[in-house]
Amino acid sequence: MEKLLSSLPPNGDGNLLVGFETSDDAGVYRLNDEQAIVVTADFITPPVDDPFVFGQIGAANSLSDVYAMGGRPLTCLNLMAFPSQHLGPEVMHGIVEGALSKITEAGAVLAGGHTTDDDEPKFGLSVTGIVHPERCWRNSGAQVGDVLLLSKPIGSGVLFNGNLRGFVSQEAMRACIDVLVELNKTACEVLQGFSVHAATDVTGFGLAGHACEMARGSDVNLRIVAADVPTLPEALAMYERGISTGVNGANRGMIEGHADFASGVSAAQRELFVDPQTSGGLLVAVPETEAVDALDALHARGVEGARRIGVVEAHSGDRYVHVD
Repeated sequence: MEKLLSSLPPNGDGNLLVGFETSDDAGVYRLNDEQAIVVTADFITPPVDDPFVFGQIGAANSLSDVYAMGGRPLTCLNLMAFPSQHLGPEVMHGIVEGALSKITEAGAVLAGGHTTDDDEPKFGLSVTGIVHPERCWRNSGAQVGDVLLLSKPIGSGVLFNGNLRGFVSQEAMRACIDVLVELNKTACEVLQGFSVHAATDVTGFGLAGHACEMARGSDVNLRIVAADVPTLPEALAMYERGISTGVNGANRGMIEGHADFASGVSAAQRELFVDPQTSGGLLVAVPETEAVDALDALHARGVEGARRIGVVEAHSGDRYVHVD
């Protein structure tokens, strides 16, 4: 996809503030000096059996792209693929009901959507948000000396696979789902009070993949301390047990030659860095002078999983991400 997009002719509309050039989380189009719209679309396959929870996770995952740009969601359209010959209408109702609960929590509205028949359920949203053109966050503005903050723990991908095999405790699975249905709304609102130089949400490419995108777009290196990265309960234990996901290999390939790990970082910890996330947290780069206050403010507003995980350094060599 990256090769395909790079071959397309450049956009000539100066009002398109953020396009696909740096693999950002959403597009941003300026309407006037005070307003720009944020546009995005995303959908997922079911990580859980409960239709209501599936809808919540799918909606939170889609809404997150607007928060990653520093924006506020306004309208949503359901995007659903549904095996109508195998699942009843009550399942579809549960998915949409779950999504609506998160759309309403976000302060947005459901304006419609589109459904198609498919062999496997898929659900997500097309979301339109709003942001001030001069206060839009990008994944490409990290500056040397910045501190990296992550608002949610990682490890959901391997937990879902481990749960299918009966290896994950009910308590750990509940903690995982609680994190996934949590909107990045509060984290976004808190961080809007600080100087966010770069931001992205950690989703399918894993922490290392999205960190590489931020570092390459900003022409810097990110140094992350593995022990400081928040991790969901039992996620590391799953990798130590030999459980993985079908995406880890592709994510490892994506960061090959661009990320390196210190010898003290275990094989299981390395896998956590390429673990695909659904509805993950915000990864932001803020000035060192604001980092402590930003982290304290996140905790005070209930974003309990937020942690300082690293720093931004000058770019050197072929690597963009260093994990100690």
